[in-house]
Amino acid sequence: MKKGIILILMLVLCSLGYAKDKVEEIVKKGVLRVGTTADYKPFTYKSGEEYKGYDMEVAKLLAKELGVELEIVPTTWKTLLEDLKADKYDIAMGGITRTIKRQIEAEMSNPYLVFGKCYLVRKGGKAKYNSIETVNNPKVRVGVNIGGTNEVFADTYLPKANIIRYKNNLDVPVAVENNEVDVMITETPEAITYEKNNPKLEGALVDTPLTKSQMGYVVKKDEIHLLNTVNFILNELEVRGDIERLKAEYLK
Repeated sequence: MKKGIILILMLVLCSLGYAKDKVEEIVKKGVLRVGTTADYKPFTYKSGEEYKGYDMEVAKLLAKELGVELEIVPTTWKTLLEDLKADKYDIAMGGITRTIKRQIEAEMSNPYLVFGKCYLVRKGGKAKYNSIETVNNPKVRVGVNIGGTNEVFADTYLPKANIIRYKNNLDVPVAVENNEVDVMITETPEAITYEKNNPKLEGALVDTPLTKSQMGYVVKKDEIHLLNTVNFILNELEVRGDIERLKAEYLK
């Protein structure tokens, strides 16, 4: 019996010793694979074939610090964690809310932004849609993207509203502008971005959001070295002023 236990312990120790280290793997391959939905301005979106946004710029800096190339891998909000677990990419980035569910199923980086849920409405509508009560009404059409925290928020707090679901988050602001929905469930950075760039839209409750949350990046469960490396690089970028520069360009 003792010999059997010793053998099992030796096999476990050997397996741990030969376990792949994700950071070493990334450096050896020379590629950092970043999964993103590319549908959430100002964090991640496409302009032609080019990926742009705050988090896409941070992704470039992460790859540069690691001395590797950057590869962008498309995903969706609905499959974000499943694709990560399936090793389709090394890290998920792009306006991802830190939630208990995501932390249980994966590892989330240190937060980089505090934000809250609010509404995106047509110009002149923010005084009308200024609370949960004014939107939680069968006559109010509410647009959300499938699979994200916006959908969860709508299902939880707006059960009486007419909820219309979209596969692509970028389609929801267009639906608001075209009067296909009255309200988009969104978050303060996104609402500010659309209000700044589209005179037909404005944010409601931007200064007094309905919730308070934080954003972070996601790596596979137990990949602690990669998580620590990402956090280390983010701290270095903060000290150098790169993070403040990007926030001034994309988030203010």
